[in-house]
Amino acid sequence: MPKKGPARKKEVPTRERYSPPPPPSWPPLTPVIPSEDLTVETILPMQILTIPKFFTAALCRIYHNFVSQSLDLTTTPGKPKRGEALRVNDRISIYDLGFAERLWNETGLKDLVAREAGEDGGKELWGGEVIGLSPNIRVYRYSKGQFFDKHYDDTASFSIGDPQVRVQTTWTLLIYLTGRSDGVRGGETVFYTEATKHTQGEEHAIEPEKGTALLHRHGAHCLLHEGRVVTEDAGVGKWVLRTDLIVGR
Repeated sequence: MPKKGPARKKEVPTRERYSPPPPPSWPPLTPVIPSEDLTVETILPMQILTIPKFFTAALCRIYHNFVSQSLDLTTTPGKPKRGEALRVNDRISIYDLGFAERLWNETGLKDLVAREAGEDGGKELWGGEVIGLSPNIRVYRYSKGQFFDKHYDDTASFSIGDPQVRVQTTWTLLIYLTGRSDGVRGGETVFYTEATKHTQGEEHAIEPEKGTALLHRHGAHCLLHEGRVVTEDAGVGKWVLRTDLIVGR
C-alpha cells in the first residue's frame, strides 16, 4: 500500500475586495461670495432655511458643465423598494471626504453655520456642534416628467477621519445648479407641516433657483416633502448637488 503524502490544503477562492472608483477632479470652488455677505432666509423656523446666491451664477455654470459632461449618472428604477418613495430621476453617489471638506471650508458655509448656531453652539438648531459635511456627495438630474414623491430623509451615523470620529447627519443640504433662469419649470421642493388641534397643515414650496442652497432638518424631525415633477426642462434639466451637515456623536 503506497504511503500517503501530506494532505493538500484545499484552495479556497479569494473574494476580491471592492474598491470604489476614485472621486472626480472637481473644479475649483471659485468665484464665491464672501461669507460675511451670505445671508440666511428662514422659511420655517428650526426646519427650512435657504441661502440665496450660495453659488454664484458663474460657479453654477462651471459645476453644471462639469457634472453634466464628466459624471455617469444612473436612472433610478421605476418601481421603488418596499417602504421607499417613488423616485424617477438620474443620480450618482460619490464618497469624497476631500470635496466635502472643501465645500465646507471654501464657500463660507462653515462661518455661516457658526453664526446661526446661537449661544448653545447649535445644539437646538443643528442638533449638535456641526463639524462639517457628509462625504456622501450626490448629484441629481431631473428632466421633464421626472420627480421624487413624498418622503422623509433619514439620518445616517458613521465614522470618518484618522483617527476615526463618530458623526451623525442632521440637516440635508441641496444646492441648485440650474433653475428658472435656465428655462426649468416645476421641480419645486415642497414641505408639508402636519395639522394639529390648533393649526392647519401648511405647504412650503421652494422653487429651484440657480445658486440657492436649501437646508432642511431631517431624521426624527424631518417634514414630509417631495420634489415636484419638472414640467419644462429647456434641454437643461434641474440639477442638484446634495450632501448633509454632520455633528459629532
